[in-house]
Amino acid sequence: MWRNARNVRITYKPLSPTTSATDFPPLDDLVTYNPLKGEKDKSVRGVDKVDASSGGWAYNWRGRGWLVIASSRWEVLGYGKEDAGDNDWVVTFFAKTLFTPAGLDLYSRSGEGLGEATVAGIRKSLEGVEDEVVRKLAEEIFVVKIGEAEK
Repeated sequence: MWRNARNVRITYKPLSPTTSATDFPPLDDLVTYNPLKGEKDKSVRGVDKVDASSGGWAYNWRGRGWLVIASSRWEVLGYGKEDAGDNDWVVTFFAKTLFTPAGLDLYSRSGEGLGEATVAGIRKSLEGVEDEVVRKLAEEIFVVKIGEAEK
């Protein structure tokens, strides 16, 4: 999904305050990015609601605006911290939508992205899961470009 994009940023914010550690409020989901060529800022906004049967590990996404017709389920597959430094990471799987195929996302709290060793370790772990779709997607993981537009 991000092969033709760079500087992808995903921001989640609770839409209401939490009342307890087990309370999962809906999340405002904002994705911003730039195309590989050009400087135009693009964005996709949606709302994530926790899948009640998941214990807070899976969400149902619904687009906002003209994307209100699109929806997808996504779930957290794993998370951790890079060995070198304090960079937190999380891996999510998302189901296909009207506009996108199913996929895996590796998130990094750092604006620098994840190190090669971390990505390789995550890929190897994902290649060992039971789910055939996740295993296939793990083979196709790539690093999204961060930086200036291509000329």
